[in-house]
Amino acid sequence: MKILSIVGARPQFIKLATIVHELKKHKVEHIIVHTGQHYDYSMSKLFFKELEIPEPDYNLEVGSGTHGLQTGLMLERIEKVLLSCKPDIVLVYGDTNSTLAGALASVKLHIKLGHVEAGLRSYNRRMPEEINRVLADRVSDMLFCPTETSVKNLKEEGIENSVYLTGDVMYDMILKYRDLITKCSKQILEQFELENGKYCYATIHRAENTDVKERLLNIIHALDEISRKIKVVFPVHPRTKKSLESINYKPNCLLMINPVSYLESLSLISNAKMVFTDSGGVQKEAYILQRPCITLRDETEWVETVNNGWNILVGADYEKIIQVYKEFTPSEKNYKNDIFGKGDAVHKIIDILLTNT
Repeated sequence: MKILSIVGARPQFIKLATIVHELKKHKVEHIIVHTGQHYDYSMSKLFFKELEIPEPDYNLEVGSGTHGLQTGLMLERIEKVLLSCKPDIVLVYGDTNSTLAGALASVKLHIKLGHVEAGLRSYNRRMPEEINRVLADRVSDMLFCPTETSVKNLKEEGIENSVYLTGDVMYDMILKYRDLITKCSKQILEQFELENGKYCYATIHRAENTDVKERLLNIIHALDEISRKIKVVFPVHPRTKKSLESINYKPNCLLMINPVSYLESLSLISNAKMVFTDSGGVQKEAYILQRPCITLRDETEWVETVNNGWNILVGADYEKIIQVYKEFTPSEKNYKNDIFGKGDAVHKIIDILLTNT
């Protein structure tokens, strides 16, 4: 049996790591294809090293570009790899252009396709990620859903065959690295002179925020204002850095740092008073680590975190960001620790894969 994984971005490296470690226990050939969508060392190689993922068998080195250009290059290069390797199953991991290109290349070559993190919906078709995930779900042979909501979303679209409620592999990873997160926390808090519960953590990377000057300025101004009261740690994504440089804007009080590793990010989340983000993965990580989250978007695919009162959507509204920061206090009685499964998602996925060849 031969399984081929296609990845290209930070959250996908994390999901891939769970599959890599589990497949080692089985006599399965596993080929890793990195599209090169995230090519910065801190966004790519560092994650492979820290999560003990083998060097990719293929690095397509696509890099950045428009959605059409990037997806087209990936599709062309992935197809060549698939024709050469002839895998039994291709796995894609989420909502990126890498997932869309991998899905299209696989289905056109009649190769079985599994989608890890299937069924998520923000219902905002202006988001490139929403288009990618919807199309990938439509052509997948096996849909691995992280939550009951994602199963329901697919059912409402008429997709019921080969849909599996597995739980979330990123939840598996956090459980696995609990002790290392604790160990890493001491080091990173000392490095940035932080105290547990006395700072906030912020990430911004989505095009809807970074590529729209008004939205970006509203968010940065609000975070800068909040950082006058409490330190706000802000690892700057390459896309965000480029956007801030293009408008020649430098915040006054924000603690702007270079992108951090997976364990460093989890450590900063777990010790923060509050998290500000437009990342789907960080929303989820904040919830799992029981940190209040203010999401800098108008909608989210992780609706469970909002429904349970641990996540609030504020968009890019300056006043609302500051107001919610001052007033937001989640109730522990509303916290549910099983919405992302029981920590055995990867075992379920591998079992399904092994019985579908």
